[in-house]
Amino acid sequence: MQSFLSALKSQRAFKALHYREFRLVTGCQLFGNLGTWMDELSRGWLIYQLTDSVVQLGLVRGVQFIPLLLFSPIAGSAADRYSRKTLLLISQAVNALLFAALAFLIFTQQVAPWHVYVTAVLAGIMQVIQHPARTSLISDTVPTEYLTNAIGLTSLIYNGARLIGPALAGALIGLADTGGAYAVQAVFLFMATVWALMLHPVAPRASGAHREGFFHSIVKGWHYAWHNESVRAGILCTTAVSLLIFPFATLLPVFARDLLGVGASGQGLLLAAMGVGALISAAMITLAGHELERGKVMLDSSLVYGVAIVIFAFTPWYWLSLVIMIVAGYCHVHANALVNTVVQSYSSAEYRGRTMALFNMSQMLSTAGGMLAGLLAAALGPRGAVAAMAVAGTLAIVLLIVSMPHARKIK
Repeated sequence: MQSFLSALKSQRAFKALHYREFRLVTGCQLFGNLGTWMDELSRGWLIYQLTDSVVQLGLVRGVQFIPLLLFSPIAGSAADRYSRKTLLLISQAVNALLFAALAFLIFTQQVAPWHVYVTAVLAGIMQVIQHPARTSLISDTVPTEYLTNAIGLTSLIYNGARLIGPALAGALIGLADTGGAYAVQAVFLFMATVWALMLHPVAPRASGAHREGFFHSIVKGWHYAWHNESVRAGILCTTAVSLLIFPFATLLPVFARDLLGVGASGQGLLLAAMGVGALISAAMITLAGHELERGKVMLDSSLVYGVAIVIFAFTPWYWLSLVIMIVAGYCHVHANALVNTVVQSYSSAEYRGRTMALFNMSQMLSTAGGMLAGLLAAALGPRGAVAAMAVAGTLAIVLLIVSMPHARKIK
């Protein structure tokens, strides 16, 4: 085993693994993302089980948009001021307790829809806090020349969790209902907390943020991101994908149970198929490193992503849905992982926490998109809602390409 790990670390794509702190950050990410991706399926299945409502299926995702709006700018500024280890540690521990509490309520048959909503908001707050801290830690723990490879590796882990998490949640729901899934999610988040404890404190690199008021620091970070053309292009790309294309995943319980007739395990396989495509994409990014034309690839992948989801909306065949999900997963990572690299690479160290918070906000717009998808589904049906939003997302990417031709030239 030791010889295998040594051989792995000797490859250029895995050089980042030489650094102990980076290995610990990826350990936090592995267990944290397993719990998060399980929650992606478990929470939707639980609220649909309790209410049988497509509107509430969208709302349970949409309520997480509230902490995103309120706390994401503060979390980004905090990541530039305070110990990123401490922020990561606290947020993961609280999420573990929330999952454990929800498992207890389900097992004792006391769970009600309001429990699902309250824990969704609190979990959303914790996710908002940990994201800029954890992503900024990547840049703090590896040299700049290994940053793309490091982000590729974290993307590989993220999408490995996407492959395993939903399939595991679907299997556990079949065996022990959603209570079993949430109990395992709590264990994973406790394990992530243990990995965070082993981190040496990594202070943010030299920054003047701690000398400024929070509000001034936040506004200064936004100003910096908007006037940095490469960062702005990346964030706008992710905004379009997250708000309009990716939210199709909110309605997967409806597709799985009512349209395709494959149940929770079938939904798990749909998300796992997306994870397969994502895993392939992440591996390619890890191996290619700085050789990729990041602007061109992230924009072209976003266009293909939108078209794939339009096709998914109308296909009546489960096997074809699985194939499309592989394509969607591949495009999703090629778009988002490369935007992540662009934002980190083109941001100076003192602003990285705040620009990564903006990147997180653009990604987390999928919660608002999920709420919109639920409302549209009530009016247009689930197929019409998914198709309409994907078409709008594709057109938004076309507009970005036309209005910001520099974006395709980002290296």
